[in-house]
Parts: sequence; C-alpha cells; structure tokens
Amino acid sequence: MRYAHEVGKVRAAERALMARLPDGALMQRAAAGLASICARLLPSVYGSRIVLLVGGGDNGGDALYAGARLAGRGARVSAVQAGSKIHRDGLAALRAEGGRLLVGPAAVPAGAADAIAAADLIIDGLTGIGGTGGLREPHATLAGLAAEAPGLVVACDVPSGVDAGSGRVDGAAVRADVTVTFGTYKPGLLVDPGAARCGVVELVDIGLGADLPDPDVVTARPADVLPPEPGPESDKYRRGVVGVLAGGDAFTGAAVLSVGGAVRGGAGMVRFASVPHPVELVRQRWPEVVTTVLDPDAPAPLDGIGRVQAWVVGPGLGTGDAAERLLEAALGTDVPVLVDADGLTVLARRRDLLPRTAPTVLTPHAGELARLTGAGRDEIEARRLEHVRRAAAELPATVLLKGSTTLIAEEDRPVRVNPTGTPRLATAGTGDVLSGLIGALLAGGMAAIDAAAAGAYLHGLAARLAAAGRPASAGPASGWGDGQGSGQDRGESPIGASDVVTALPEAFRTL
Repeated sequence: MRYAHEVGKVRAAERALMARLPDGALMQRAAAGLASICARLLPSVYGSRIVLLVGGGDNGGDALYAGARLAGRGARVSAVQAGSKIHRDGLAALRAEGGRLLVGPAAVPAGAADAIAAADLIIDGLTGIGGTGGLREPHATLAGLAAEAPGLVVACDVPSGVDAGSGRVDGAAVRADVTVTFGTYKPGLLVDPGAARCGVVELVDIGLGADLPDPDVVTARPADVLPPEPGPESDKYRRGVVGVLAGGDAFTGAAVLSVGGAVRGGAGMVRFASVPHPVELVRQRWPEVVTTVLDPDAPAPLDGIGRVQAWVVGPGLGTGDAAERLLEAALGTDVPVLVDADGLTVLARRRDLLPRTAPTVLTPHAGELARLTGAGRDEIEARRLEHVRRAAAELPATVLLKGSTTLIAEEDRPVRVNPTGTPRLATAGTGDVLSGLIGALLAGGMAAIDAAAAGAYLHGLAARLAAAGRPASAGPASGWGDGQGSGQDRGESPIGASDVVTALPEAFRTL
C-alpha cells in the first residue's frame, strides 16, 4: 500500500524528528533526495540549464539546496525569487556553488521568462504543503511560464496551488511532470483534480516513519489486491452465490452487463431475477446464470429466487414502487448488499432502510451522492475526499464514489484511492459491470471495503487492458497500480462496457 497523511500530522511528525536532529538536517535530506531524482531525469547534469522557482517558505529552501547540489555537479542553475522573502542559507549555498539569483524591480525579475523558456528542468518551490487557494502573483505568472516551457517541471513536495490535504485546485496551479514528495504521500497527490497536476509521484524517505500515525488515505499496489481464490475443496456454493436484481423493460442492457461483471468476477453462481424480457436476454448471453422471472406485485418479491451470499440491486431497475419493494426486501436480509444506479435514487427517498447489521456498499457518482446527502454536485466534485468520508459516516455504509479518482470510504478507516482509473471508463454501462464485479467479491467472502477497492482496481485495469489491446501475459503498463491512475496512454482504442467484461479475466491474471 501507499500511505498518505494529512498535513497537520506531517507537520507534527516533522517537528518531532527535527527535535532529535541537528539544525537543517531534515531540509538537507529533502534537498538531497530532490537533487538525486532531478539528476536522474536529465540526460547529463553537467551543462544542463536548471531554473528554480523559489518562494519564501521551506519548499523554497529545499529547492535552493537541491539547486546548489546540482550546480556543484556542473549544472547552470538560476533561481527566480517570488515575493519579498527567500531562504537566506539556501541562497548562500546556491551562490557558493556558482548558481545565480535573478533579480529586478518587477515582480517577475528581468530575464526570468527567457531563463524558464530555455531551461532543461524547472523546480517548483513556490509554495509548500501548507499552501491553500490558487496561486497569487507573481507565483501565478511563474506557474504559467513553466507550463508553456518545453523543459521538465519537477514539483517540490506538492505542485504549488494544489491543496495537499484534499487535492482541491482553486485557481492557478503548477502542472508538474514529476512530483517529489517528502516523508509520506499527501492525500492531495492521490485525489483529482490535484492528482492530475502531479505527474509521476516519487517519495523521498526523510525518516518520518516512526513519528507518523496511522494513515488517512491509502492506495493499492498490485500485490495488495487479493480477490478470493478457489481451493481444492471449492464448489460453486463455497465460491459464493451472488443475486442480481437489475434491469427492466426500459434498460435491459444494465441487466446483461451487471450479470457479466458478476460472472467474470469469480462468483461460483449468479442468480438473476427481473421481469421477463431482461431475463430472456440474460439467458441468451449468460447461459450459466440461474434466472427467475419476478412478479413485481408479489408481497415477498425475493421468495423463490434461492439462497444468495450477497445482493446487487439497482442497475436499470427503475425507480417506481416495484423497485422500492425489491430494494427494501434485499436490505432486509442478513447478507451484504450493493446498491447502485436506480437503487441509489430509491434509497435517497428511503434513507430509513439504513443502517443495517450486514454490510452495505453504495456506488454513487457525484450526482447520485448529492441526492443521497443533500450536498451540491459541484461541491462534491471539488472536495471529493471530504464528502466521501462524510457520506460513509452519515449513511452509514461503505461508499465508493465514482469519478476521475474513485474513492472508497468506511467510517473511521483510511480512505482507499483507486489507482487504475482511466477516462476510457466514461461510457455507458461500465458502472453496471463494476456493480456485478463487486457483488461477486462480496459473495466470495471479502470484507465490504476490500471488495469495493479490489473491484475498482480490477475494473480500471480491465478497461486499460481492453483499450490498449494488451494480452494478459504482458501485464499492466508502467504506472498502473503505482499511483498514476487518471492518465490515458497514447494508442488506446475506444471501448464499451462489454469490452470491460471481456477483459476482466485478463485483469485477474495480471495479479
């Protein structure tokens, strides 16, 4: 797992460590790590042109000391001072190694624009993890010049203008190719929109480990994704029976796709129940599924379906009285229930069906979460981490918030961040596939938060494999599962939800 900590906890850990170290030792550790990574990014340090964008805080000091180390190896290093203050000892170290400070009467010093445009590498040390809100001048202008320059941009700890605690971006911000963060990851590096501005995130160990508390946010690596594996004594019942209540005469595709996610998600048996037309379509596409035609007016609508170990309720189900009776019946059982799509719309008006003793997984997008909680959709999109935590506590349930960064939350536990998301999933029906997949993992015995996180991981990976046309033996591309989840590879093909279903076995094999 990758572990991320809130800014206040990072600050406390830094203070505790600095009390045991000589003055300046912690900054030197950070600067050494930053300089080492920058050196690896350059074809040659000697003769390279490096520009430091330097604010008045500790990040500016980190950048200056890193610049001094690179200048000592023959780089031509120039520092651009933003604002009235600068780290004096760091500047002295830079000058001692032959670096220079660009100065002038204007807020953006003379020659700064030309130096940034000509740089092979730009180090962003404008603001640090304590910065909030969009960049002000002259920081915003310098960030804009860096964005237009052809050189690599390396952010120091966090791209300036990105809220390190939440990933919120409220105006001008640096867009980095690489972010070098110190001590531990910060939540804003993993959650969009901030994550999209970080590029590749590199962690430098500066010795905070013993002083850090439990993490606030975690993200999985491939080895952390552990779906149930059948053993020698497994049969279809031991592997898990998932029941799917989905589809209607208007939305038959949701039934086929959610069932497909369950079948390819490793369930020992899938039971599907709906009205006649979607039942017939599911029989044709998935003959291994046990189907039941429902009487929507029956007083006990789940009778006759058979025993299941988890329910999936909602995709394409409709939002009328019949759908409400099905949702109420499923939530009244003692097995895990996943609620998605139309089921969430019904649940928004029937919040009394929660809480329950068995696990409940909700998989809303921002609009559905807005209906469930009363918060505004735009506010949820801007502060995804805050709202998914609040929803998990308020509802209460395991909440998987879909979007550019998928987040999974349970009350009093670290939020899980899915690293395999891709814009290729922004197409109709992929959410139905995810519902069936997570339902299969729940039926197989996984805990709710683990099933939701593993399902999101495999779902994103399957979409990437399908879009790239990659064989299972090739494994995931560089960066998949390594914290860089929201990008899109060149050469990918458009895909549909059915392609994600088809690629799920390949995704499982890469684990």
